[in-house]
Amino acid sequence: MVSYIPGNVLKGNFRIALYLDEGTSEAQQQALLDVFSGKQGGPVAELAKLIGEVVSVERVPIRFEVEGGSGIMTIGEVTHAELEPYKGPDGATTVLSNTIFSTVPGAPVFVGKATRYSSRHPVLGHNIELSGHNALQSTFAFDV
Repeated sequence: MVSYIPGNVLKGNFRIALYLDEGTSEAQQQALLDVFSGKQGGPVAELAKLIGEVVSVERVPIRFEVEGGSGIMTIGEVTHAELEPYKGPDGATTVLSNTIFSTVPGAPVFVGKATRYSSRHPVLGHNIELSGHNALQSTFAFDV
């Protein structure tokens, strides 16, 4: 999901573009749309309440490789992100636990910097190229 948030995140009215991997079947697409529209309940349903407009649903090549807080994500030609974790004095990856800064409640968060982030989505008003900003990464799995 690529989003435009017009101010305070808690006030909602997000405009989003939803991207699914090009290999997604029709049944998988419908299941994901049911999750992201809030029809399946749970934490994602709370996020869905903040969405004001879905500008597109597209299938594109998606690459997501993360290990130990380091990784790369690309979504078609729209988004590219690279993450490098911060390391502690002992060389271990910096991790936050039991924190409100997690995007996944209860999961540890790898803390680092986005060595590169770009988003090009004209409908959402994105023409962004950043480097050296903070980045957080966490792991989650949907139970089915």
